[in-house]
Amino acid sequence: MENQSVSEKIVVNRYFSSSSKHPFEQIGWNKRDAVLSGADGKPVFEQKNIDVPESWSDLAFTIASQKYFRGNLESELREKSVGDLISRVCNTIADWGIQDGYFNEESGNIFREELIWLCVNQYAAFNSPVWFNVGVEDVPQASACFILKVNDDLESILDLAKTEAMIFKGGSGSGINFSSLRSSKENLSGGGKASGPVCFMKGFDSFAGVIKSGGKTRRAAKMVILNAEHPDIFEFIDSKIIEEDKARALVREGYDGSFDGEAWSSVYFQNANHSVRVTDEFMSAVTNDEEWSLKAVTDGTVLKTVKAREIWNRITDAAWKCGDPGLQFDTTINKWHTCPESGRINASNPCSEFMFIDESACNLASLNLLKFLESDNRFNTEAFVQACQLFITAMEIIVDRAGYPTPEITKNSKKFRPLGLGYTNLGGLLMTQGIPYDSVKGRSYAGVITSIMTAASWIRSAKLASVKGPFEEYEKNKYHFHNVISLHMDHSRRFGRETPSELIESSRQLWETVKEEGQKYGLRNAQVTLLAPTGTIGFLMDSDSTGIEPMVALVVFKHLVGGGTIKLVTRSVAAGLKNLGYNDNKITDIIKYLEENGTMEGAPHLNSDHLDVFDTALRALNGTRSISPRAHLNMMAAVQPFLSGAISKTVNLPGDTTNEEISKIYIDAWKMGLKSVALYREGSKGTEPLSLKEKKDSSAISKKLEFTLVRKKLPDERLSVTHKFEVGGHEGYITIGYYPDGDPGEVFIAMAKEGSTISGLMDAFSIAISIALQHGVPLTLFCEKFMHTRFEPSGITTNPDIPVASSLLDYIFRWLFLKGRDGIDRFVRTNFLNEKCESCYSPTYESNTTGDYVASSDAPICPDCGFVMVRNGSCYKCMNCGSTSGCS
Repeated sequence: MENQSVSEKIVVNRYFSSSSKHPFEQIGWNKRDAVLSGADGKPVFEQKNIDVPESWSDLAFTIASQKYFRGNLESELREKSVGDLISRVCNTIADWGIQDGYFNEESGNIFREELIWLCVNQYAAFNSPVWFNVGVEDVPQASACFILKVNDDLESILDLAKTEAMIFKGGSGSGINFSSLRSSKENLSGGGKASGPVCFMKGFDSFAGVIKSGGKTRRAAKMVILNAEHPDIFEFIDSKIIEEDKARALVREGYDGSFDGEAWSSVYFQNANHSVRVTDEFMSAVTNDEEWSLKAVTDGTVLKTVKAREIWNRITDAAWKCGDPGLQFDTTINKWHTCPESGRINASNPCSEFMFIDESACNLASLNLLKFLESDNRFNTEAFVQACQLFITAMEIIVDRAGYPTPEITKNSKKFRPLGLGYTNLGGLLMTQGIPYDSVKGRSYAGVITSIMTAASWIRSAKLASVKGPFEEYEKNKYHFHNVISLHMDHSRRFGRETPSELIESSRQLWETVKEEGQKYGLRNAQVTLLAPTGTIGFLMDSDSTGIEPMVALVVFKHLVGGGTIKLVTRSVAAGLKNLGYNDNKITDIIKYLEENGTMEGAPHLNSDHLDVFDTALRALNGTRSISPRAHLNMMAAVQPFLSGAISKTVNLPGDTTNEEISKIYIDAWKMGLKSVALYREGSKGTEPLSLKEKKDSSAISKKLEFTLVRKKLPDERLSVTHKFEVGGHEGYITIGYYPDGDPGEVFIAMAKEGSTISGLMDAFSIAISIALQHGVPLTLFCEKFMHTRFEPSGITTNPDIPVASSLLDYIFRWLFLKGRDGIDRFVRTNFLNEKCESCYSPTYESNTTGDYVASSDAPICPDCGFVMVRNGSCYKCMNCGSTSGCS
């Protein structure tokens, strides 16, 4: 251990806990069964008689038991209480703190109970690997984020595959910049051309696809990066587009097009986020329409010169089509680097919030902001600072006791000791206070809270340095370190009158203390804060929103025992209305309207000026409003100057966004000082880009193909299947008629009680589809065209395979896609003739499984429970079971 003579040990005083009662005795408990049901209504996980805090939702404790409880379900050693889980982790960390000299026995035991109190009351949570592994293994993998490196030789490339596998096994994710590998345009020393980084990425991507994270069923989390000057940059930018084109071709031929189906699992680059690393020099070349050099990796010679905008246009085109690549702004990242003398920052973790030197790791934790809001609508800064410092201490203790996959990562983790404290539930906090997410006041509020969090964390890091000494590389980087601290302080002085004065004053005082104590003792950690997506742990803390994200929706559904659903309005709505001055009667009327209509637009008594308070990330099914793309950028820009690391967040864009608009978003993100940005255009699969520019007439190069269509009629007697459905309370029937070989040949759609006009339109539409099928048009082409169309009626359905439909046509063609394309052998004979239909849907716990919102039309299916996931930061989260596709 480090030099113990630096100072006395840390003294921990009680703030949250009581000396007379253990934290578990201060709250009520009850026994509940954890049952997680999939989209088909069948249980995918079940554990009975779990001791649960009364305040915890069924979703929160189900996540705890299904994902984090130690031991096999059948084992007597299986954890049977939320208290078992929290005690295992917090006791282990406290014991380590005492043994390693952070505090004496008395302070260590107080620290233990303070930490337990925060966790059991859902004020904060560690990242998933801590819950997975601490107290289970002697040397546990506890970091969620790893940044790796690869050298330009085969041995290093193969070693990287092993290192990534061990990281994925422990439930974590990794990122790497492949720009160190020579391009496919360069020679090998033994003769011939190099394979290039994109070729090797295929192997790593396939490997990640077969390794499940944390021994669970979620995919491994990866980030791959290439610098804009690398000679293979065009191949990298286009890599995902080419592979996704292949997948769509397979879908058209009848292969399973679901996220984990045969089509997508057989193509490359589906297991990683892709980002291009760009410098200020490159961005200036783009904006000034200048040339850009692509340089050899081996000796730096210029292999090719292109217009910077040629690369840029390929980036925006690819982002339009598939959401990748994102951008990482290298100059900005390294400007805020605390340790440049030890090495530059080249890469990030999969979600882009942890950015540090190669071969480094970071353990994360997040605070639930809404828990610090008092009944008088005052944010409790004192409690927030206390919680920040307790968790920084816990995360610091973990560094030395955790295990790492390579000696180099072990060495760097202990030399630099980077930590990643962040928060969740910003959207819920702002709505509860009646503050619009997209407002100067909302951004100022988020900025000052982030400022307080980072300043409080640095103060604790200085205190830890007074006890254990500064991190090993501190002296070498001292000048740069305090320059970064000064940058934070400069930005903290810019808060305007929209920010609560008491928060500004707290921020100011804290930063003065950082400056004073940092100069006196040094700092124990090279980094302290970032903003992770907090998918799973956000649900563990019953957050209304996750990470820095706005609220996803205002209305969620509770699934009842025995089937059926009821609508529930999220808690932040009523609290927000109350803080805006509405009385109980008006709140009741507004909530009733919201339950019935799924939107606040048109609600009785609601002042139109207050509508923006209740705007959400996704548009309500019956509404027209949502958070604008610019609002996402503005919020990121408001908090970025107060973070050691970066922000995991995706800018959500409507489907009609153009290439030019994407270009502007990327350029604005650079100008606003963000370290990285990723975006996602709704439905960005399989269509050509929209452009504001006039397209050239292609008729001159087109050839007219003439052929005769032959209609193949069905036999007079044919097998058919009729399906009853309901969308948003509107009933209907679909009938498919089959050819003897099992191919669909006719479709009839009948709507119940819809009147002659709609019935007539549906009849005519059915005839048109049937004639097309009989002339050889594949059913899948109709499905691709009409799935995810949006108009009323829409909403929740009675079909667990399609829980929510955005229109009647969306439901009809999604059902036809799932059933009709499989023909007689896989549907009619198996599901209709030989098996009893099991359509009962009866989950037994409350969850945010679906909401009255328009979900992403091509989001993946949750691998744990089968529900459609939603965007969360740079990853996806499942609103049903809390699973994430990321590493937090």
